[in-house]
Amino acid sequence: MNNKTENIVIVGGGAGGLELAVKLGKTLGKKGRATITLIDRSRTHVWKPLLHQVAAGTMDSHAEEIEYLALGWRHHFRFRLGELIGLDRATKEIRLAPVLSAEGEILVPESTMTYDRLVLAIGSQSNDFNTPGAREHCIFLDSALAAQNFHRKLIDASLRAQSNANAPGAGRFTVAIIGGGATGVELAAELHMTARIMDSYGLQNLHPERDFKIVILDAAPRILPLLPERVSSAVSHELRKLDIDIHSNEKVVEVTAAGVQMGSGKFIPSRLTVWAAGIKAPEFLKNLGGLATNRLNQIEVDRTLQSTTDASIFAFGDCAACPINDEGQGFVPPRAQAAHQQAMLLAKSIARVLDGKTPLKFTYKDRGSLVSFGEYSTVGSLMGGIRQGSVFIEGLFAKWMYWSLHKHHQVAINGAFRTWLATWVEAIDRIRNPRIKLH
Repeated sequence: MNNKTENIVIVGGGAGGLELAVKLGKTLGKKGRATITLIDRSRTHVWKPLLHQVAAGTMDSHAEEIEYLALGWRHHFRFRLGELIGLDRATKEIRLAPVLSAEGEILVPESTMTYDRLVLAIGSQSNDFNTPGAREHCIFLDSALAAQNFHRKLIDASLRAQSNANAPGAGRFTVAIIGGGATGVELAAELHMTARIMDSYGLQNLHPERDFKIVILDAAPRILPLLPERVSSAVSHELRKLDIDIHSNEKVVEVTAAGVQMGSGKFIPSRLTVWAAGIKAPEFLKNLGGLATNRLNQIEVDRTLQSTTDASIFAFGDCAACPINDEGQGFVPPRAQAAHQQAMLLAKSIARVLDGKTPLKFTYKDRGSLVSFGEYSTVGSLMGGIRQGSVFIEGLFAKWMYWSLHKHHQVAINGAFRTWLATWVEAIDRIRNPRIKLH
């Protein structure tokens, strides 16, 4: 057994990175076998699958935020505010950008930190495929800050629409969502519910069946192309019941301030445009310390989640390209359940490495997929059901399953008792507060 206190640095406090920090803190950190440091450029954590609710205003991000510093104190790991900008593998040292205040003043100067084991869990960002105008005219829901920004723009645009009623034949207030994956679909349903609630609160010209229009655009033949066709069909049916337009097989070629131009010649006028099509790892990873990366900037790792370039560096989640098996039959999909499974395996693997043993190989287990329509419905498929097949589910049971995924994440971070208390607080807040955030 290695009695040396290891210096383990985790970069990225998303779902996977935070769960790994908590797990290692409660095992290696608490016993003094390792110093665990979590680095993130944000002070707080919000579960990324909830960002569409933050954007629509059906969830208050401030109520959902988890403080890294407090969590680190409770679970025996350290938190460092910072953004990774450099890596020197020869000296086992990372470089962090200066931390600035809201006014642009330097709070923490540029700094360095050494490591014995480095874990990269930086996540992903939207891939605009270099589409002209996308960066200038779209909102990308990559972070809680971006989701809050979208919600602010939605409220501002709603107030403007209330005071400036459309002239006859001028068209409806339209939100265009580019991307028919889970994020785009769930955002569409949440926005429909938001518009309905706003209309009931007295914001005129926002009635979802009369004044407000939501459009989903996707280049694939159907929405949710990575999910079973039965799920895609059920979701399409639910969306059309809500009068949400779906334009599939339509490639976006340009985004302007006025709307979205597609390759077929169609033009969709839009007051607000959201980009939710495709992901890639952050650009800086392709030049980070000479680590091997793929065309999506993902760090190439083997099934032990160790970089193919450097065995002392691990990467997992959306920022890593991990083979799904030894036969080279594809890669682990960039999904929250994969990051969770990898975090749990890494917690065991790193402990084994410290004991001089070989790390474990990761095997992805697809638990199925669920797509939420907020208060309206939930549909999805559960894998490993009857005779190891796929079981289609919808309705209340599916909604309960979707809700339990978030609770499972909370339990992994806060424990069962604190999660139980937080659930009661959420129930009270739903009674006390407006149904949507209005500022």
